[in-house]
Amino acid sequence: MGDRAHTNGTVPPSAYRLIAEFREPPAEFEGCFTTFYHMTLTIDPGAGPLVDYLQPEWANIRFFCGGAPAAEIGDTRIADAPFVATGASALPCRFTMPSVQMWGVGFLPLGWARFFDADASACTNMITDGASHPVFRHFAGLTETLCNPEIDREEQFAAIVAAMRQRMRPTRDDARIRRVHAELVEGEHAAVHDLADACAMSIRTLERLCMRYFGFAPKLLMRRQRFMRSLSTYMLQRGSRWTEAMDALYHDQAQFTREFREFMTMNPSEYAALDHPILTSFMEARARVWGSAAQTLDPPAPPR
Repeated sequence: MGDRAHTNGTVPPSAYRLIAEFREPPAEFEGCFTTFYHMTLTIDPGAGPLVDYLQPEWANIRFFCGGAPAAEIGDTRIADAPFVATGASALPCRFTMPSVQMWGVGFLPLGWARFFDADASACTNMITDGASHPVFRHFAGLTETLCNPEIDREEQFAAIVAAMRQRMRPTRDDARIRRVHAELVEGEHAAVHDLADACAMSIRTLERLCMRYFGFAPKLLMRRQRFMRSLSTYMLQRGSRWTEAMDALYHDQAQFTREFREFMTMNPSEYAALDHPILTSFMEARARVWGSAAQTLDPPAPPR
């Protein structure tokens, strides 16, 4: 993304207002979603748009009303699409956001298994127009409801639930997906064979399961999870140093810096120097709802 990726908007905090609302999915969807969420961003005339970065995350679908972002992940870019979809990522998403209302749905690996027919590995590090992409377009029908300002939010939320209920189908891998995800979130495994042993499966089976539903090989998933814990801690503990936020599994600061560069395409000092007007507000709002920093970038571990 070059130097352009390391620039950031300078809109003062007094010039925008962000309201984030998180809806807990019904119990029938346990383990499938990070959350259903609605965001209202209002920017004073002449002050916007805002520029920020999303950290690596699981797959998402987002519906925009009143405007749409310009965004990029790796080599993929999109602009002016009301329905934006992303696969699981190990890279940041840089976006430019106008005043907008947005509904979002974050899919955990179990959700990918139950709602999508493609291998997750085929959609990693990608942002796309969900209405035209064959993997995501079965949710395009939600656009009419979620992007209509005349429809109230309760009806919009009900439409999301109904669409998910209609599309969900269990898979034979449900239990194994839950187990792997729980070990990734809760465990402190230093090697892939340790993760495989904890999940009671062979390394080959683990690798196949991870590529199919998680999008990446087990080793990368373990490194990504370790990095995300560190980034979450840093973002939510304002004024902390990177050395204080680093996960205990890092050997030293040099290793952390290398992985930061890989996952965020910049050094920690470059990232710290940027404004994060949307991400910080969004993370803090979600942390207040869910009650812990760790859940902001990854929800509670699925039940075993």
